[in-house]
Amino acid sequence: MPQATPVTRTERLRLWAAARHGLAPEALALSLAAGDASFRRYFRLHLPDGTTRMLMDAPPAQEDSHPFVAIARHWGAVGLPVPRLHGEDLDAGFLELDDLGDTPLQAYLRGDDHPETLAWHERAMALLDDLQNRALPADLPPYDAALLGRELDLFPDWCLGAWLEIETPPGWTALRETLIASALAQPVVTVHRDFDAMNLMVHERCLYLIDFQDAVAGPISYDLISLLRGRYCRFPPARFAAWVEAFRQRAVADGRLPGTTTADAFLGQAQAMAAQRALKVLGIFCRLTLRDGREGYLERLPHFLDHLDDSLAHLPDQDAFRTWLTREFRPALSQRLEATP
Repeated sequence: MPQATPVTRTERLRLWAAARHGLAPEALALSLAAGDASFRRYFRLHLPDGTTRMLMDAPPAQEDSHPFVAIARHWGAVGLPVPRLHGEDLDAGFLELDDLGDTPLQAYLRGDDHPETLAWHERAMALLDDLQNRALPADLPPYDAALLGRELDLFPDWCLGAWLEIETPPGWTALRETLIASALAQPVVTVHRDFDAMNLMVHERCLYLIDFQDAVAGPISYDLISLLRGRYCRFPPARFAAWVEAFRQRAVADGRLPGTTTADAFLGQAQAMAAQRALKVLGIFCRLTLRDGREGYLERLPHFLDHLDDSLAHLPDQDAFRTWLTREFRPALSQRLEATP
């Protein structure tokens, strides 16, 4: 007797969406819209009245969608621009959301010093102010020392060990402790955790937040760093410092930062946060490549190495680690990249 063909997740998603809208499954127009670095996939649903919606397929075995739903409801309720949730089946891992189009912020970036790039970053920082002032961090997981440490350990585990096969430098433990202590010394706010141009959608010339399921309660500078030291731009030190100072002044004015927080102190915390995130990203991108078989991440490693060097240059007592980056890590990275198809 012939075996029944297993129903694919895409077919199950189609059946779920059809039942929600009272349509025959074969009449449903569904097209793949995007995938991301996780196991989530997104499909565009075209309804007979011309309306489109975005369907998220997040396999429960790999992706827990409960945080996404809870955060979407909370952030939407306080007036933050997030996609509205129209339907959910958390047991199946299916969500139906507003369709915000296909244009993330990076599509509007025209170079590090282009006026349009600078203007959009200003708008993104205004949105970050709103996020930190409106969204309560109380119900979010803490961005504590354990999580900060696990993220930093991605660098020696995956970048140095698994990919480059080189030893961790002697000063690593001290740097790791310094960066964790600096992060924990900052005021705690709601942290998107990937406030990058790829996770800010432009819809009708307005910015919307997406991919916020990993949000935590953590350091006030983290999301600012995600934006200013992200994957698409490398701003000059003076521009970076000016934006960090403008952010500090706004945060002091609205109470997110104590009035005693000096410009030098906050810039130092921001530089340390940037170093933590760069090290984390160097490790994550290697893990995505080696463990998950993802493409397109290794080529971004030199960009984040430059971010890391920019940050360490402004932190005290890091000359030895920077020398190791220049003499050993950067040549090993370049050689490995050249040998990688």
